[in-house]
Amino acid sequence: MRTEDFTGGEAAPLTLSERVIAWQRTHGRHGLPWQGTRDPYRVWLSEIMLQQTQVSTVLAYYERFLARFPDVATLAAAPLDDVLALWSGLGYYSRARNLHRCAQAVMERHGGRFPPSSEALAALPGIGRSTAAAIAAFCFGERAAILDGNVKRVLTRALGFEQDLSQASAERELWAQATALLPRQGIETYTQGLMDLGATVCTLRRPSCLLCPLQHGCVGREQGDPTRYPVKTRRLTRGRRRHALLWLRQGDRLWLTQRPDSGVWASLWSLPEYENVDGLVDRLSVLPGEAELLPAVEHALTHFDWTLQPWRLELPAGDESARAAAEALLPPGRWVTLEEALQMGLPAPVRRLLEREGG
Repeated sequence: MRTEDFTGGEAAPLTLSERVIAWQRTHGRHGLPWQGTRDPYRVWLSEIMLQQTQVSTVLAYYERFLARFPDVATLAAAPLDDVLALWSGLGYYSRARNLHRCAQAVMERHGGRFPPSSEALAALPGIGRSTAAAIAAFCFGERAAILDGNVKRVLTRALGFEQDLSQASAERELWAQATALLPRQGIETYTQGLMDLGATVCTLRRPSCLLCPLQHGCVGREQGDPTRYPVKTRRLTRGRRRHALLWLRQGDRLWLTQRPDSGVWASLWSLPEYENVDGLVDRLSVLPGEAELLPAVEHALTHFDWTLQPWRLELPAGDESARAAAEALLPPGRWVTLEEALQMGLPAPVRRLLEREGG
């Protein structure tokens, strides 16, 4: 690792932070709706939404969310189902649940005001160290280092950080390096600049080194392969699952069940799920009507690829005994219209299925 080129030595008249600040002012992003504000609620919301999600996807969700929940008090008072419904399709739903819990904690612990330090912010539900630092920097001017995925990539390449970030000791060392590089002034612009560089220039697979303000002195570029950084040897082994879904209809209503409050799609509403087709077929065999096999739905999650095989069964309209028999076999839930279902917090693939086949 080499830091001298970014600390004001003879080889580099500008420090790393000065280069980032100058670049951001000219070439960084300035028109995003959460920029130009010191409102911690808006900055916090954007930071949570942007975790593992691209800006282009977040833009529409951010505006809709603010229209429904314009401040932390409104969000804290809302039912969780309403929050999940607006989050539906954005993925990583634990973020929405933590968002709701955090809003309630801000109301209960801090009288509806976000605390002005990164340390206090990090004590709130769902706010990690890097997110807390970003909020504190943008809203309160605190000199605090951020280290999200984009920033890790920028710094490890620039510094030639060889340590394995799957190890906690290496993570701590990178935090120390990031803190040492903080500017004395301009923390907001510097923080935004690191984010912008990682998102638009120092990208995962095809970094645009010739456009980067850190190209001179960047160890990764000088070595000829910046994509070897960050070093992280432990890789998750992707799994595969195949489950069945039951789309049960009677008249203009279908049966939805709420998923458990932990695990995949926690607390969202969905079609009843079965671990295998045989288990579903056994239940369908005692109900009137003929089940229709619909095209399988493929969905990729962080740790596994998921094939969901939907079956649709139409119960005779007005047949109370058939409905009672079905409800006895189904997990707890409720009958809703298709229009009502699409207003609920649904997993994205289930929403697409209902929209595609709901006619």
